[in-house]
Amino acid sequence: MSSATSSDTHNTASPSCAQVLMHLLKGYGVDTVFGIPGVHTIELYRGLPGSGLTHITPRHEQGAAFMADGYARASGKPGVCFLITGPGVTNAATAMAQAFSDSIPMLVISAVNRREDLGSGRGRLHELPRQQDVTRGFCVWQHALTSAEQLPETLARAFQVMHAPRPGPVHIEIPIDLFPTPMANGATTLADYRAVLPAALPAAPAETIANAARLLAEAEKPVILLGGGAQEAGAAATALAEKIAAPVFESLAAKGIVDERHPLCGGANLSFSNVRERVENADLVLAVATELAETDRNLVRDNYHFKGKLIRVDLDPAQLVCNANPDLAICADARTTLQQLVDALASVDKKSQRQSAAEEVEKLLQECRSEWWPGSEDRYPWVEALRDALPENGIFVTDSTQLAYNTNHALRLFEPRSHITCTTGYGTLGFALPAAIGAALASPRPVVGLIGDGGIMFTLGELAAAVEQNLALPILVWNNSGYGEIRDFMDEAAVEQEGVNLHAPDFVTLARAFGAEGCRVERPEQLGEAIADAFARKGPTLIEITAPE
Repeated sequence: MSSATSSDTHNTASPSCAQVLMHLLKGYGVDTVFGIPGVHTIELYRGLPGSGLTHITPRHEQGAAFMADGYARASGKPGVCFLITGPGVTNAATAMAQAFSDSIPMLVISAVNRREDLGSGRGRLHELPRQQDVTRGFCVWQHALTSAEQLPETLARAFQVMHAPRPGPVHIEIPIDLFPTPMANGATTLADYRAVLPAALPAAPAETIANAARLLAEAEKPVILLGGGAQEAGAAATALAEKIAAPVFESLAAKGIVDERHPLCGGANLSFSNVRERVENADLVLAVATELAETDRNLVRDNYHFKGKLIRVDLDPAQLVCNANPDLAICADARTTLQQLVDALASVDKKSQRQSAAEEVEKLLQECRSEWWPGSEDRYPWVEALRDALPENGIFVTDSTQLAYNTNHALRLFEPRSHITCTTGYGTLGFALPAAIGAALASPRPVVGLIGDGGIMFTLGELAAAVEQNLALPILVWNNSGYGEIRDFMDEAAVEQEGVNLHAPDFVTLARAFGAEGCRVERPEQLGEAIADAFARKGPTLIEITAPE
């Protein structure tokens, strides 16, 4: 009976809710969705063939959301997940929370039990009472459809919310009885349903720009701080830094926004004492799209104590007073605001001071390196080998692992959206492998992933998805026989090591069992050839690095 009803519904003149969903997703610029079909989403998937959307099947819903995260960071577009009711949502929760922490736009469309069963506690399959309560703490917006006709407006709202002012995961749950339901709003073809263009991001008022430009022109020792919300502002930030002869420092989420070869770019080194001192003693700090949080400073807990003036730029008004009160707050788009400032300072060019500022940055970086090296001397040859092997336009995806904490600072990157990391913020493990897959699917740029032997065990199954997609993707596994960073912290705290020394499988053999290639390198000079070979083949390559003891 139910099968016949479903077939009859599918053949109706009006398109179904699932068909309209796929059509509108395509209209909003979505080309790839990540998900694992389940018994509750069969009718959702009826709308997929012919929609123009590519479906990627991970091996775990957490992997689906991590892939969507990597896709979003590499492309700048929302990553999209399809999840089943109950366990699909709970499995993806950690990855959604990571995206929330880092303000990554992610659209999660999940099933939920039939409308007649909601809140009934009848023991239905995959029943999760109050499913939206599970995701409420790490979503920027949620909505539960109660009729198919709500779908167009719901999607329009979702894409507006993910566009500004502070993106993050959006969760839309659709009762399983609505997927095959024909739309009853009078529209009879898919062409009747159109996407809504996102709102233009706000620019700052002319008077505010004039005040900020005056302060920047008068400053003798300015500094520019960039956060992850400034991904599209690299060219304007560089031009402004040159105009006012200001060093530029980036959060880890902002790494690469300004080319780290530029003489005024101090990279993602805000955790080091000399850089902190320079920032705090600046007579003017321009902080753009950054929370000024401990995660922006790479876990240095104490807030900055600004001795000079502070100008903050952010689309989210709440962030303008987060962790430090500004002398001038500008609630506007980062790229637009920085370009407005460049234009307002057209007659200003502190060219004579630029060389001394560049020399100051180089001195600061040399001093940072003296803090990088102690205890990490044996890891920096690997960082240098990785920089030589990574293409200039490469995307580098990292997990929470020892070598990544060194590359955060010492590996120079040259383009926006080059650094995808979970090492701060929510700081989950298992991120890098699926996120690298998502990034490789989103961008034609070469992608390299770095993950530890402990972290990859969280999401190892996603190698199979990379094999299915024939991704030329090198995945570096830093094998230090356990949770090396936690071992170090235990030793530092004089806590006896427990739970951190792990048995690891033969990763090379495992990779080959998945249909990937695998190899092992023991010296930094072997890394370049291994990565070049990985880029030259079809399919992923797991490159196990034997960490120095």
